[in-house]
Amino acid sequence: MPTADPLLEVEGLTAGYNGTAVVRDVALHVGAGEVVALLGSNGAGKTTTLSAIAGLIKPMGGAIRFRGEKLTGAPAHRVARRGLALVPENRALFADLTTRENLRLARVRGRSNEDDVLDLLPELRKCLGRKAGMLSGGEQQMLAVGRALVARPALLVVDEMSLGLAPVVVARLAPVLRTVAASFGTGVLVVEQHVAVALNVAERAYVLAQGRLVLEGRTADLRSRRDLLLACYLGDLDAATQLNAEVAAEVAEAQAAQPA
Repeated sequence: MPTADPLLEVEGLTAGYNGTAVVRDVALHVGAGEVVALLGSNGAGKTTTLSAIAGLIKPMGGAIRFRGEKLTGAPAHRVARRGLALVPENRALFADLTTRENLRLARVRGRSNEDDVLDLLPELRKCLGRKAGMLSGGEQQMLAVGRALVARPALLVVDEMSLGLAPVVVARLAPVLRTVAASFGTGVLVVEQHVAVALNVAERAYVLAQGRLVLEGRTADLRSRRDLLLACYLGDLDAATQLNAEVAAEVAEAQAAQPA
Protein backbone atom coordinates (compact mmCIF):
# COMPACT_ATOMS: atom_id res chain seq x y z
CA MET A 1 0.00 0.00 0.00
CA PRO A 2 1.25 3.55 -0.69
CA THR A 3 2.53 5.65 2.16
CA ALA A 4 0.88 8.90 3.23
CA ASP A 5 3.74 11.12 2.06
CA PRO A 6 4.38 11.15 -1.71
CA LEU A 7 7.65 9.72 -2.88
CA LEU A 8 7.51 11.81 -6.04
CA GLU A 9 5.76 15.18 -6.31
CA VAL A 10 5.50 17.08 -9.58
CA GLU A 11 3.88 20.53 -9.56
CA GLY A 12 3.23 22.82 -12.50
CA LEU A 13 5.75 21.04 -14.74
CA THR A 14 6.37 22.67 -18.11
CA ALA A 15 8.97 20.96 -20.30
CA GLY A 16 9.97 20.57 -23.90
CA TYR A 17 12.80 20.91 -26.37
CA ASN A 18 14.69 23.84 -27.92
CA GLY A 19 12.55 26.36 -26.08
CA THR A 20 9.25 24.86 -27.20
CA ALA A 21 6.98 23.47 -24.49
CA VAL A 22 5.58 20.00 -25.08
CA VAL A 23 3.85 19.62 -21.70
CA ARG A 24 2.43 22.43 -19.61
CA ASP A 25 1.44 22.72 -15.95
CA VAL A 26 1.54 18.97 -15.23
CA ALA A 27 0.98 17.90 -11.62
CA LEU A 28 1.20 14.33 -10.35
CA HIS A 29 2.42 12.31 -7.41
CA VAL A 30 3.48 8.74 -6.66
CA GLY A 31 3.63 7.14 -3.23
CA ALA A 32 5.94 4.38 -2.03
CA GLY A 33 4.39 0.99 -2.78
CA GLU A 34 2.02 2.47 -5.35
CA VAL A 35 1.70 1.82 -9.09
CA VAL A 36 0.62 4.87 -11.08
CA ALA A 37 0.02 5.00 -14.84
CA LEU A 38 0.55 7.96 -17.14
CA LEU A 39 -1.65 7.56 -20.18
CA GLY A 40 -2.20 9.37 -23.43
CA SER A 41 -2.05 9.02 -27.19
CA ASN A 42 1.11 9.38 -29.27
CA GLY A 43 2.53 12.89 -28.94
CA ALA A 44 0.61 13.67 -25.75
CA GLY A 45 3.82 14.38 -23.83
CA LYS A 46 4.27 11.22 -21.77
CA THR A 47 7.93 10.60 -22.55
CA THR A 48 8.75 14.29 -22.18
CA THR A 49 7.24 14.23 -18.69
CA LEU A 50 9.30 11.20 -17.71
CA SER A 51 12.45 12.70 -19.20
CA ALA A 52 12.03 15.82 -17.07
CA ILE A 53 11.40 13.75 -13.92
CA ALA A 54 14.45 11.56 -14.57
CA GLY A 55 16.73 14.53 -15.26
CA LEU A 56 17.27 13.85 -18.95
CA ILE A 57 15.91 17.27 -19.90
CA LYS A 58 15.75 20.46 -17.87
CA PRO A 59 12.22 21.66 -17.06
CA MET A 60 11.14 25.07 -18.30
CA GLY A 61 8.99 25.61 -15.24
CA GLY A 62 7.44 23.95 -12.20
CA ALA A 63 8.89 21.87 -9.39
CA ILE A 64 9.94 18.23 -8.97
CA ARG A 65 10.48 16.77 -5.48
CA PHE A 66 11.76 13.26 -4.91
CA ARG A 67 12.10 11.74 -1.45
CA GLY A 68 11.55 15.17 0.03
CA GLU A 69 14.36 16.82 -1.95
CA LYS A 70 13.79 19.38 -4.67
CA LEU A 71 15.35 17.96 -7.82
CA THR A 72 14.01 20.35 -10.43
CA GLY A 73 16.64 20.51 -13.17
CA ALA A 74 19.01 18.09 -11.42
CA PRO A 75 21.13 15.99 -13.82
CA ALA A 76 20.17 12.38 -14.46
CA HIS A 77 23.09 10.89 -12.49
CA ARG A 78 22.10 12.80 -9.36
CA VAL A 79 18.46 11.73 -9.70
CA ALA A 80 19.57 8.11 -10.17
CA ARG A 81 21.74 8.25 -7.05
CA ARG A 82 18.73 9.38 -5.05
CA GLY A 83 17.02 6.12 -6.01
CA LEU A 84 15.13 6.68 -9.26
CA ALA A 85 15.59 4.03 -11.95
CA LEU A 86 14.36 4.67 -15.49
CA VAL A 87 13.54 2.01 -18.07
CA PRO A 88 13.57 4.05 -21.28
CA GLU A 89 11.46 3.32 -24.32
CA ASN A 90 14.50 2.10 -26.27
CA ARG A 91 15.64 -0.08 -23.30
CA ALA A 92 19.25 1.23 -23.60
CA LEU A 93 20.86 -2.17 -23.11
CA PHE A 94 24.50 -2.90 -23.88
CA ALA A 95 23.97 -5.19 -26.86
CA ASP A 96 27.48 -6.69 -26.87
CA LEU A 97 27.38 -7.56 -23.17
CA THR A 98 25.68 -10.64 -21.77
CA THR A 99 22.54 -10.55 -19.69
CA ARG A 100 24.62 -11.23 -16.57
CA GLU A 101 27.00 -8.39 -17.41
CA ASN A 102 24.14 -5.95 -18.02
CA LEU A 103 22.71 -6.81 -14.61
CA ARG A 104 26.09 -6.48 -12.88
CA LEU A 105 26.65 -3.03 -14.33
CA ALA A 106 23.63 -1.83 -12.32
CA ARG A 107 24.98 -3.01 -8.98
CA VAL A 108 25.07 -0.55 -6.12
CA ARG A 109 27.07 -1.49 -3.05
CA GLY A 110 24.84 -2.47 -0.16
CA ARG A 111 21.60 -2.40 -2.17
CA SER A 112 22.01 -4.83 -5.05
CA ASN A 113 20.45 -8.27 -5.14
CA GLU A 114 20.46 -10.09 -8.47
CA ASP A 115 18.80 -13.18 -6.99
CA ASP A 116 15.67 -11.21 -6.13
CA VAL A 117 15.52 -9.91 -9.70
CA LEU A 118 15.92 -13.39 -11.16
CA ASP A 119 13.18 -14.68 -8.85
CA LEU A 120 10.89 -11.95 -10.20
CA LEU A 121 11.91 -12.59 -13.81
CA PRO A 122 12.94 -16.27 -13.92
CA GLU A 123 13.00 -16.22 -17.73
CA LEU A 124 16.28 -14.30 -17.48
CA ARG A 125 18.10 -17.23 -15.85
CA LYS A 126 18.36 -19.08 -19.15
CA CYS A 127 19.66 -15.91 -20.82
CA LEU A 128 22.48 -15.04 -18.41
CA GLY A 129 25.23 -16.12 -20.78
CA ARG A 130 23.68 -14.67 -23.94
CA LYS A 131 24.45 -11.23 -25.34
CA ALA A 132 21.63 -8.73 -24.89
CA GLY A 133 21.57 -7.98 -28.60
CA MET A 134 20.68 -11.61 -29.33
CA LEU A 135 17.65 -11.71 -27.00
CA SER A 136 14.07 -11.54 -28.18
CA GLY A 137 12.12 -8.32 -27.70
CA GLY A 138 10.38 -9.72 -24.67
CA GLU A 139 13.61 -10.93 -23.11
CA GLN A 140 15.22 -7.54 -23.73
CA GLN A 141 12.37 -5.76 -21.98
CA MET A 142 12.61 -8.16 -19.05
CA LEU A 143 16.34 -7.47 -18.87
CA ALA A 144 15.76 -3.70 -19.01
CA VAL A 145 13.29 -3.93 -16.13
CA GLY A 146 15.51 -6.36 -14.23
CA ARG A 147 18.57 -4.16 -14.61
CA ALA A 148 16.63 -1.19 -13.22
CA LEU A 149 15.55 -3.28 -10.22
CA VAL A 150 19.00 -4.65 -9.30
CA ALA A 151 19.81 -1.61 -7.16
CA ARG A 152 16.44 -1.70 -5.37
CA PRO A 153 15.30 1.78 -6.48
CA ALA A 154 12.83 3.76 -4.42
CA LEU A 155 11.03 4.72 -7.64
CA LEU A 156 10.85 2.68 -10.84
CA VAL A 157 9.88 4.65 -13.96
CA VAL A 158 8.99 2.60 -17.05
CA ASP A 159 8.40 4.15 -20.47
CA GLU A 160 6.14 2.18 -22.83
CA MET A 161 6.58 -1.22 -21.20
CA SER A 162 4.51 -3.13 -23.79
CA LEU A 163 5.85 -1.42 -26.93
CA GLY A 164 6.38 -4.01 -29.66
CA LEU A 165 5.77 -6.98 -27.35
CA ALA A 166 3.45 -9.93 -27.82
CA PRO A 167 0.41 -9.99 -25.51
CA VAL A 168 1.71 -13.10 -23.72
CA VAL A 169 4.92 -11.25 -22.80
CA VAL A 170 2.99 -8.22 -21.59
CA ALA A 171 0.80 -10.48 -19.46
CA ARG A 172 3.96 -11.84 -17.82
CA LEU A 173 5.64 -8.48 -17.28
CA ALA A 174 2.74 -6.36 -16.04
CA PRO A 175 2.18 -8.21 -12.73
CA VAL A 176 5.89 -7.82 -11.93
CA LEU A 177 5.29 -4.10 -11.39
CA ARG A 178 2.62 -4.84 -8.79
CA THR A 179 4.89 -7.37 -7.07
CA VAL A 180 7.76 -4.88 -6.93
CA ALA A 181 5.49 -2.26 -5.36
CA ALA A 182 3.92 -4.66 -2.86
CA SER A 183 7.04 -6.62 -1.88
CA PHE A 184 9.72 -3.92 -1.90
CA GLY A 185 7.67 -0.78 -1.24
CA THR A 186 8.90 0.65 -4.52
CA GLY A 187 6.89 3.41 -6.15
CA VAL A 188 6.17 2.70 -9.82
CA LEU A 189 5.32 5.23 -12.52
CA VAL A 190 4.57 3.56 -15.83
CA VAL A 191 3.84 5.16 -19.19
CA GLU A 192 1.64 2.88 -21.21
CA GLN A 193 -0.19 3.39 -24.48
CA HIS A 194 -2.40 0.34 -24.05
CA VAL A 195 -5.15 1.48 -21.72
CA ALA A 196 -6.35 -1.98 -20.66
CA VAL A 197 -2.86 -3.02 -19.54
CA ALA A 198 -2.33 0.17 -17.56
CA LEU A 199 -5.74 0.13 -15.86
CA ASN A 200 -5.20 -3.47 -14.76
CA VAL A 201 -1.75 -2.97 -13.26
CA ALA A 202 -2.01 0.53 -11.76
CA GLU A 203 -3.99 1.82 -8.80
CA ARG A 204 -4.26 5.37 -10.09
CA ALA A 205 -3.83 6.98 -13.49
CA TYR A 206 -3.26 10.36 -15.09
CA VAL A 207 -4.19 11.12 -18.69
CA LEU A 208 -2.33 13.61 -20.88
CA ALA A 209 -3.80 15.15 -24.02
CA GLN A 210 -2.04 17.73 -26.14
CA GLY A 211 0.55 18.26 -23.43
CA ARG A 212 -1.90 18.95 -20.62
CA LEU A 213 -3.21 16.82 -17.80
CA VAL A 214 -6.92 16.35 -18.52
CA LEU A 215 -7.93 13.50 -16.26
CA GLU A 216 -6.84 11.69 -13.12
CA GLY A 217 -8.37 9.18 -10.80
CA ARG A 218 -8.39 5.65 -9.45
CA THR A 219 -8.22 3.06 -12.18
CA ALA A 220 -11.25 1.26 -10.76
CA ASP A 221 -13.30 4.39 -11.50
CA LEU A 222 -11.72 5.08 -14.89
CA ARG A 223 -12.44 1.57 -16.14
CA SER A 224 -16.15 2.33 -15.91
CA ARG A 225 -15.86 5.57 -17.92
CA ARG A 226 -14.62 4.43 -21.32
CA ASP A 227 -16.36 7.41 -22.92
CA LEU A 228 -14.22 9.78 -20.89
CA LEU A 229 -10.98 7.98 -21.73
CA LEU A 230 -11.91 7.87 -25.41
CA ALA A 231 -12.54 11.61 -25.48
CA CYS A 232 -9.12 12.22 -23.92
CA TYR A 233 -7.34 9.93 -26.36
CA LEU A 234 -9.05 11.47 -29.36
CA GLY A 235 -7.99 14.91 -28.21
CA ASP A 236 -11.57 16.14 -27.75
CA LEU A 237 -10.73 18.26 -24.73
CA ASP A 238 -14.10 19.98 -24.59
CA ALA A 239 -15.88 16.63 -24.39
CA ALA A 240 -13.36 15.34 -21.87
CA THR A 241 -13.80 18.40 -19.68
CA GLN A 242 -17.58 18.07 -19.77
CA LEU A 243 -17.51 14.36 -19.01
CA ASN A 244 -15.00 14.89 -16.23
CA ALA A 245 -17.30 17.49 -14.67
CA GLU A 246 -20.20 15.04 -14.87
CA VAL A 247 -18.16 12.38 -13.07
CA ALA A 248 -17.16 14.86 -10.36
CA ALA A 249 -20.80 15.85 -9.90
CA GLU A 250 -21.82 12.19 -9.61
CA VAL A 251 -19.17 11.56 -6.98
CA ALA A 252 -20.17 14.66 -5.01
CA GLU A 253 -23.84 13.67 -5.14
CA ALA A 254 -23.04 10.14 -3.93
CA GLN A 255 -20.92 11.48 -1.07
CA ALA A 256 -23.64 13.91 -0.03
CA ALA A 257 -26.18 11.09 0.08
CA GLN A 258 -24.10 9.07 2.55
CA PRO A 259 -25.16 9.28 6.19
CA ALA A 260 -22.95 11.49 8.39
